[in-house]
Amino acid sequence: MAAYVTQFVVQHSEGAPDLNVSHWIGRSPAPIAGVASVIDGDTIEIHGQRIRFNGIDAPESAQQCDDAKGFRYQCGVKSAAALDTFLTLSRPTRCTFMSWDRYGRYVGDCYRADGKSVAGWLVENGLALDWPKYSHGAYAPQQAKAETAKVGMWVGNFQAPWDWRASHPDGAAPLSQPLGIVSRKLVMQSGGYSCELRRTCSQVGSCDEAQWYLHNCSWGRKLDRDSDGVACETLC
Repeated sequence: MAAYVTQFVVQHSEGAPDLNVSHWIGRSPAPIAGVASVIDGDTIEIHGQRIRFNGIDAPESAQQCDDAKGFRYQCGVKSAAALDTFLTLSRPTRCTFMSWDRYGRYVGDCYRADGKSVAGWLVENGLALDWPKYSHGAYAPQQAKAETAKVGMWVGNFQAPWDWRASHPDGAAPLSQPLGIVSRKLVMQSGGYSCELRRTCSQVGSCDEAQWYLHNCSWGRKLDRDSDGVACETLC
């Protein structure tokens, strides 16, 4: 029995066992339901409890990916923003406990009020990856569909989140605060850019700046009038 418990804890520790005995001895926590605050692309908070989605991995908040044109964008921020919108459309979110991770987060399977799997939706839309180390391939069909359709991260090039964390140890720890309306704007500031509204391309200084707005700001598509995936083409 002791060997089984040790194996279970190590498997769900993302590299190091959680030695907080209160997290894995005794009865499992009850399911949690409520309005979720988004922490990042694979973590939410409900009633003060931090919850990590089981079996998937989304890009980190500081992580960047390449789009189909080779432009860099904040894929971690994009995943978090999409998750926030998805959860808002059908509340409350309900999560069932699976284990604890090494950061003390409740790892669970989560669903919207309409029964849609949150993790499944993220993977199917290319906003997160199936994590075979923990999922045993549970989301492989959704990932294959996303890759074939070239949606989300699959439209361009990206580094698997677990590989990105290994090469960026300073950016691997979970965020401490939810990505609310104000804090999300601060997170999306990069290279001197922010999501302060730019109504026309005449207000944009460079091609790179235009692509950043396109991929990171809610109004960015207004700069891509022909919907070809490149904003303010006259600057490029």
